[in-house]
Amino acid sequence: MTLKEPEYAHSITPQDSLFDLRLQEIWRYRDLLFLFVRRDFVAKYKQTILGPVWFFIQPIFQTAVLAIVFSGMAELSTDNVPPILFYLAGITAWNYFSNCLRATSNTFTANASLFGKVYFPRAVTPLSIVISNLIQFGIGMFLFLILYVSFTLSGYALHPNLVLLLMPVLIGIMGFMGLGIGMLVSAMTTRYRDLQYLVEFGVQLLMYATPVIIPLSAVPAKYKPIMLANPMTGIIETFKYGFFGTGTFSWPLLAYSAGFTIVVFLLGLAVFNKTEKNFMDTV
Repeated sequence: MTLKEPEYAHSITPQDSLFDLRLQEIWRYRDLLFLFVRRDFVAKYKQTILGPVWFFIQPIFQTAVLAIVFSGMAELSTDNVPPILFYLAGITAWNYFSNCLRATSNTFTANASLFGKVYFPRAVTPLSIVISNLIQFGIGMFLFLILYVSFTLSGYALHPNLVLLLMPVLIGIMGFMGLGIGMLVSAMTTRYRDLQYLVEFGVQLLMYATPVIIPLSAVPAKYKPIMLANPMTGIIETFKYGFFGTGTFSWPLLAYSAGFTIVVFLLGLAVFNKTEKNFMDTV
């Protein structure tokens, strides 16, 4: 008598393709994805006195410090844009990218205990971080638009234009760039924990090589190649150009940012999927 092989409802197998995001499987786990999004968003300022108000306080204080130091004391150019609006626009865009990068760069080490107990698509975790930070970005944009309308009604000559239609593209590039670099670093931190510290101060230093503080048009010629090599430069310049009509808008520069994002996302996804198979042996 031969024994009948048991039938299984689900079969869990390791990743076969390095570039497979398993979107169908992530869709089946969409409830878990939204649960992680809620966890990331709520837990950030849980048990704080001001709670969600910090989402407004943080960019306001960052903008005020930049305006006082770089516009007031150093008298750096802001392309004839009110300093508060100029710096807030850069901070809003930069914070979304940097928050995505920072939070996804320790996916494996921060969730090792959870990953070792139950199976679910590991890509759900970094994706949830990108989505939860998108909510925070929306709050920052709401604050920016309030000030933008206030300055416009006060008589400041701001020139919004059709480049604003590229806003969803810019947001997508920032999110996937942060996700790609974050997944790449996360896979490497399973062996080299020093990278976590490198990411922390590296992101802070990188901000000074973007047009957050000084517009590209005001950068000295000998330093401009460094600024142009930063893939976030085209994003932030386009972001500001769409709202203010000043600065630099360049299709080649924007294409460079998009191309860099595609490459780094595919590389990060490949390394992430490869590390997923045996990361528990090294964490």
